[in-house]
Amino acid sequence: MNLRPEEISSIIKEQIKNYENKVELTDTGSVLKVGDGIASVYGLENAMAGELLEFPGEVYGMALNLEEDMVGAVMLGDDQGIKEGDVVKRTGNVVSVPVGDALIGRVVNALGQPIDGKGPINTNKTRPVESEATGIMARKSVHQPLETGIKAIDAMIPIGKGQRELVIGDRQTGKTSICIDTILNQKGKDVICIYVAIGQKRSTVAQLVNTLEKGGAMDYTIVVSASASESAPLQFIAPYAGVAMGEEFMFEGKHVLIVYDDLTKHAVAYREMSLLLKRPPGREAYPGDVFYLHSRLLERAAKLSDELGGGSITALPIIETQAGDVSAYIPTNVISITDGQIYLTPELFYAGIRPAVDPGISVSRVGGSAQIKSMKKVAGPLKLLYSQYKELAAFSQFGSDLDEDTKKRLAQGERIVEVLKQGEHQPLKVENQVMIIHAVTNDLLSDIPVNNIARFETELFQFINMNYPEIGKKILENGDFTQELTNAIKEFKKKFVIEA
Repeated sequence: MNLRPEEISSIIKEQIKNYENKVELTDTGSVLKVGDGIASVYGLENAMAGELLEFPGEVYGMALNLEEDMVGAVMLGDDQGIKEGDVVKRTGNVVSVPVGDALIGRVVNALGQPIDGKGPINTNKTRPVESEATGIMARKSVHQPLETGIKAIDAMIPIGKGQRELVIGDRQTGKTSICIDTILNQKGKDVICIYVAIGQKRSTVAQLVNTLEKGGAMDYTIVVSASASESAPLQFIAPYAGVAMGEEFMFEGKHVLIVYDDLTKHAVAYREMSLLLKRPPGREAYPGDVFYLHSRLLERAAKLSDELGGGSITALPIIETQAGDVSAYIPTNVISITDGQIYLTPELFYAGIRPAVDPGISVSRVGGSAQIKSMKKVAGPLKLLYSQYKELAAFSQFGSDLDEDTKKRLAQGERIVEVLKQGEHQPLKVENQVMIIHAVTNDLLSDIPVNNIARFETELFQFINMNYPEIGKKILENGDFTQELTNAIKEFKKKFVIEA
């Protein structure tokens, strides 16, 4: 059979064409090495950053390092069964989590899979874990209060819907308790809460879910848990998964509160992952983009404009400091991203002042715009009186003979400190907070011994709610309540029995 030269060249051309097509169609790679939750995959030239990759045995990974002839992927499951030479397929999708109402009341892992033994989650909606934060024009300034139910915070460091308020302090100073109380206080306020546990012990998460169930808060709460026993990639994804779930509600015009507990462990998980991916270490061995890690997460908290439905995500990130060092790397990063911080100190905690909030270093950069008018009115003098008391108390340690004015101010300061104390999981209605703060700032408690203040407070609320319920209504409606409230407090003082 004699073939002409041009026929030969056309057959070769045809085969080359088909060969190229075949190469384009099979977008798979092979595992070069795997271990420590990291896989190096050869091939996959067209993989996207953050793309979901399928490994044998229905194990998935996420492409993070895109190099010239290799992809560095982190495993989102167990890498025990994966070996060198295994085939890896692209899925064409980025990592997404299920979203929607079906998640409310559930405990899920970082991929949105249920871990509470209550059966599957029936939702067909998903959202990518990484998405761009809402733009400037789509936002509105923070103007609605998100009440925590904690007097010291609602009066002096108010939080508004759409704000990012950092809760910072050493270990065992009550950081998580403040956030749990805030979640409990959202009962009946139409706020969906999301609690993200990063690197916590499983027993701690179980205890926390139990507390929320007892307080009836699981009816409007989602718990996302990436516990200490899970791999660094899952701990890294957890907060992004949590905020993706929150964004679904925000764009429906609802209000969301999300707690990240805590971002110190999140940064540590990201550092571990980055070092295993051979990314260059920077300060304290954290990778260079550790700031961006948290800024892209916290920027997704927002108060949307009315045209977009006016929904909001309020973020309460938690940072654990070492020996009160607020100027360490990760704390300063997160302080510079957030709109204020609530600083808790062990000194106050061990002195029995709980919540151990230090109003001197704590700040809310939203301020009075996140308070109702009545609270703004009574809280104005509170911070000033408190800081004056702190200074006077420091000086009065040295002098024994104090003049009457100083003694009076010290006595009032002691009562302010006593009033700001609050038991765990006992959030207080905002109208009741206004009543007691009004009483202490106007020096109406000067003749009540300090050890009687807590009982006085409880009995005062009962007395006013029974006999003068209109005062509470006026406080909430921003009416003029000052004179009526003062008279009611004076009337109650006559009936109050002082105990030694």
